Amino acid sequence: QVQLVESGGGLVQAGGSLRLSCAASGGTFRNYAMGWFRQAPGKEREFVAAITWSGYITSYADSVKGRFTISRDNVQNTVYLQMNSLKPEDTAVYYCASGASVAAVVGGTVGNWGQGTQVTVSS
Repeated sequence: QVQLVESGGGLVQAGGSLRLSCAASGGTFRNYAMGWFRQAPGKEREFVAAITWSGYITSYADSVKGRFTISRDNVQNTVYLQMNSLKPEDTAVYYCASGASVAAVVGGTVGNWGQGTQVTVSS
């Protein structure tokens, strides 16, 4: 079973950027599709982005497409989420997750969750 730990969250002004990291351990990282979800106060958890085990195919929620980029480093066992042009509505706790495929992750079928990292975008 893989363990996931997120980092890189913080407070930024609208229009700024952050890069989140998710470090994996205890499993075969390369065998998992990876993804990011977020949950804002009073809102349901929503899908943000996903990436195949190879790193060559990605999927994004419409709300972040063109602003966020997901990537992975299978040598360092780490997945990243580069967030640009941040908006106040991006404020949420961001969670890293692993799954069997991009389709599974997009649909919320995941095997493991990280603990989350807070992203706050001020207006």
